Formats: sequence, structure tokens, C-alpha cells
Amino acid sequence: SLTSVTIPNSVTKIGSWAFEGCSSLTSVTIPNSVTEIGDYAFSRCSSLTSVTIPDRVIEIGEFAFYGCDSLTSVTIPNSVTEIGNCAFKGCTSLTSVTIPASVTEIDGFSGCTSLTSVTILDGVKTIDWGAFSGCSSLTSVTIPNSVTYIGFQAFSDCTSLTSVTIPNSVTEIGSWAFKGCTSLKEVRVPRNCSIGHEAFPAGCNVIRY
Repeated sequence: SLTSVTIPNSVTKIGSWAFEGCSSLTSVTIPNSVTEIGDYAFSRCSSLTSVTIPDRVIEIGEFAFYGCDSLTSVTIPNSVTEIGNCAFKGCTSLTSVTIPASVTEIDGFSGCTSLTSVTILDGVKTIDWGAFSGCSSLTSVTIPNSVTYIGFQAFSDCTSLTSVTIPNSVTEIGSWAFKGCTSLKEVRVPRNCSIGHEAFPAGCNVIRY
């Protein structure tokens, strides 16, 4: 029955499973003193609608906001260097997200079925395994020149994806990276980039440049 939480400035870490399963929690105030949000810290807080992560947080743990299916907005500050595996998985109401340049490896937005806009800032190096898989409302994505690797199933089953920009910095695209992206008809891929097994859907015209 917990509906709101205000965390005092004395707190520097929100530990693993701290508020896991608090399904009536609608708001939480995280102070600037916090530097780490632990694994599963707010997972399955299904009534939580928005989260502002303060600009001293360095790490967002694995499954930290997993299953927060009322979460419509989240602000990730430039202080964050790590977004854990499946950190925002299944946040089905989340519509947009900006990944700051401080994050070098993206993972954790699979199953965000309302996500229409993703901004990846220059600085990210790896889009990891299943990072945006099943984001069925995502229509386009621009990958910055800092990215060198697009992982296994990174954008699989993004069925509305019609446009993707892959820069010449990318040297490897993993297997099934864009599998099931049935709306993707053409993509330009750097000539020196290795392409994994069935990385693109059948019928997608892959143009080397």
C-alpha cells in the first residue's frame, strides 16, 4: 500500500530489491546524495509513472526498473556510466529515452513496446545483446559515430523500424541484430563491417558503402 517515498540526503545508495514489488508506489524522490541504484531496486513498481535520476548517480543496476509498466518518462543524467542488464525491461509505457555520452555500453530497454524515440549520444561504444529488442513502436534510430559493435538481437522484433543509420565506425553487427524488423526494407552498412547470421530480415536490401 506504499504510495510515495522521500529519501533523505544522508542516503548514498539504494540497495538491491529495496522497493521491489511496491505496486502502489506512484512517486519517489531520489536525493542528489545517491550515487548507485541497486539491482531490482524498483522492479515491478507497476504504478510508478516518472523517475528523475539525480546527476550524481553512476550506476543503475540490473533490472532496476524492470516491469515498471506505468513509467512514461525517465531522465538519465550525464553522471551515469553503467545501465545494467534489463534495467528498464518491460517498461511498456515508456515513450522516449536519451542515452547520455557518459554511458559506453547500452543494455536494458527490451520490451519497451511504447518506445518511439531513442537518442543515443556520441560516446556510446556498444549496443549490447537485446538492448532494444521487442521495442515494437520504434520507427527510426540514429547510431552515433562512437559505436563500434551492435550486438546479438540488439533491435530484434522492432516491427515498426523503417530507418536505421549505421555509421562507418561500426565494425561488427551480431547475429539476428535486426531479425523480425519486418518494416526495414533497406539499410546501408560499412564495407569493412562483419555481419552476423541473419542479422537483417529477409527482403531487406543491405547496401555496402
